[in-house]
Parts: sequence; structure tokens; C-alpha cells
Amino acid sequence: MARITDVARRAGVSPSTVSYALSGKRPISAQTRRRVEEAARELGYRPQPGLPAHGAPNVLAVAAPLRRGVHLPAMMRLTQSVVTAAREYDHDVLLLTHEEGLNRPGGPAPAHAVLVVDVGLHDPRLPVLRSLHRPAALIGLPAEPPGLPCVDLDYREAGEACVHHLARLGHRAVALAGPPPEVYLRQTASARRLVEGFTAAADRHRLVSSVHPAEQSGAEALADRLLRAHPAPTAVVVQNDALLVPLLTAFRRRGRRIPQDLSVLAVGTDVPETVSAVTVPSARLGALGVELLLRERSGPPVPGTTLLPPRLTERGSTGHA
Repeated sequence: MARITDVARRAGVSPSTVSYALSGKRPISAQTRRRVEEAARELGYRPQPGLPAHGAPNVLAVAAPLRRGVHLPAMMRLTQSVVTAAREYDHDVLLLTHEEGLNRPGGPAPAHAVLVVDVGLHDPRLPVLRSLHRPAALIGLPAEPPGLPCVDLDYREAGEACVHHLARLGHRAVALAGPPPEVYLRQTASARRLVEGFTAAADRHRLVSSVHPAEQSGAEALADRLLRAHPAPTAVVVQNDALLVPLLTAFRRRGRRIPQDLSVLAVGTDVPETVSAVTVPSARLGALGVELLLRERSGPPVPGTTLLPPRLTERGSTGHA
């Protein structure tokens, strides 16, 4: 079934322009209207009656609580991508940054639908979402299928990809420098799944592996702990944007050259261009989350889980052991 985004892509316009051209809600040039109508005919597109008219207030709520251990710039980049995608559908965004944002009387009024981010394996917000009786979608993957559309980077595969890359380079001892301890205690899905992939791949390759939750302020102590370990890791995977640069600095202060003496690989949103990395595709995740949410709201079936495959880019911070 053709979607409004397919018509927009064919016609070379935004989804909101497609809606205006087909509904007549706002003036559109005759040339653009003809291009949109032609694209709609070619694709067999029919407007989805479940989506509200553009003349009505359309509001999506994004449940993004600012918890301890959350890296604020990464969270803001994700929410910015949601806002940008929502505007393409002529929707506004209500940002819920309080932990109890979904539990307030009446739910996240005046939002008509809810997008949840920073999802836990056993997220306590899921029962609340079901009780709201509103369309909902998740950017994150819980332990059990929640009956709601989910989209995320495949963090387990990302952890595996990092270890496979390092094993091919001959590394036999690897470490994972992860987010702060409270992120693991909350069982945040992205952190837990990356650990699963990292340790499973290390076991398959018969590598010595270790996992180290860490605060940004703990970079110096972590560098000492890793370099004094027996055996000391010859490669470190960092899943902590705030920690990455301080940890690189700490290694260099101790005379370790990157990558001649120590390889470093990152999984994150804001990664320096000199560091090999699996980059979290925030813009793609935000756009997909909005699309899934609006498709669910309009009635047609949507996929239960969409996992984006990780892409590892070599930038010179990893080398042979």
C-alpha cells in the first residue's frame, strides 16, 4: 500500500505538501498540485481517513525523561529528529521530560499519540501506554514484544560487529566502557543489548572480555584500571558519548598511542571523525518512529519491530594488536 511519504518522494515535495495538494486545505501552485496528483495516481495512493485534517491541531507527545546517566546532547539530537519528522506531517510535538509524564491525570493531553524513547527491557511505562488507549510507538526494544510498533538500532548486532572487527585485527583481550551504572540498573535496552552482543561475540572468538560502567568524571580511574588489568585489553569499545574524549585523553597521558598501542572503537551519537565507530542513526530513528506512530494511528498494520542494521566505519583508531 502506497504511503504519503512515497507520493512525496515521487513528486519531490514534503508529505505536508502532498496532504495540502490533495485536500485543498491550503493554496498550492497548479504545477505542484498536478505533480502530486500524478504521483498519487501512479502509485495508487488514497488518503488515509484515520489521519486528522491539517486544519485540526495535531500533537504528538514524546516521553523522554531526563534521568541520571542520560547523555543530554544525544537525547536532544533524537528528540530534534522527531520534531523535524513531525513537522513534515504538520504535527507539533509535546516533550515530556518528567519521569511521571505519562501518569498525570488525563495522560499527555493534548497529545493524540505518544512516542516513547530511552526504553528499558522491562519498561514500567508500557502498561501505562496501554491504559491511555492512544496510538503509541517506541524508539527502543523491550525484552518482550509489547504489541506496539518498535524501532531501534540493532544494538546486539552492533556489539557483535565491534568484536568481530577487533578479532580480525588479532586482538585477544577487549573491554567495553559503557554508560554510568544507573543506566544498567534501569536495564536500559540499548546498553543491555550491546553488552549481550559484545560478550557473546567475545566468547565465540575466545577473547578475554570485560565490561566497565563509567561516569564521564571517571575516565582517569578507568584508564588506570584497564591498563593495569591482567591481561590488559589491547582494544576498548566505548558506548558512552560523554566518556569517549576524556578516556582517549587519559590513555594518551599514559603514553598510549591510538591505534599503535591501543585500539578504540565507539558506539554512539556524537563521535569524533578520527574514531572508528558504529554511529547511532538518530535522524533515521526519529523519522521512523514518527512514521510508525502515524501509520498506527491511521489504521493500516505496521511492523511490530524494525531493527536498523549497524554500520561500522573505520576511521583510523583501530589497528592490529
